[in-house]
Amino acid sequence: MLPLFPTRLEKFGAYHHAAVREPVIITKNGRRRTVVIAYEDDMRLAKRDRRVELSTTLGDDDLAATEASQMEPGLEHLNAELLTDMHSAD
Repeated sequence: MLPLFPTRLEKFGAYHHAAVREPVIITKNGRRRTVVIAYEDDMRLAKRDRRVELSTTLGDDDLAATEASQMEPGLEHLNAELLTDMHSAD
């Protein structure tokens, strides 16, 4: 990825063209804050995020591994979300 510093915004056209070839990172106070990517890449990533697979397509080994998996410490709040109607499709 190509880093972009706010002091170089006068060269936006060059970074705009670079973003078509590779992601451009915009930093603030030395920290990565934003990424500029080509529109086609954004659409591809969004489409991939929406991909859904049925659990019936998983093999026995995958199902067993999923059932045996443990949640990382600190993510218990995600379990609570699943147990509420907060995200129900109804």
